[in-house]
Amino acid sequence: MNNKDFISAIAARTGMTAKATQKMASAFVGSIAEKLDDDTQLAVQGFGTFEVKKKMERVVVNPANKQRKLIPPKLVLAFKPSAVLKEKMK
Repeated sequence: MNNKDFISAIAARTGMTAKATQKMASAFVGSIAEKLDDDTQLAVQGFGTFEVKKKMERVVVNPANKQRKLIPPKLVLAFKPSAVLKEKMK
């Protein structure tokens, strides 16, 4: 399912226009991104938890030429689904 299909499905379920649904989805994603900038964790009840984790620096080896390379530390987004969502997926 792509973004257009997702927006159409939500619009059909809520009775809102596709344009209004697109604005709502953009606002939702923007709010999540904003909150994760301020804190490191955001829990959405019944859906799951978004968390910013720091990956430590590491050394990787290119198997073709055995060259070693240092990968710097970085922040990554992790998602852990709630028990309710896990149960619905079964």
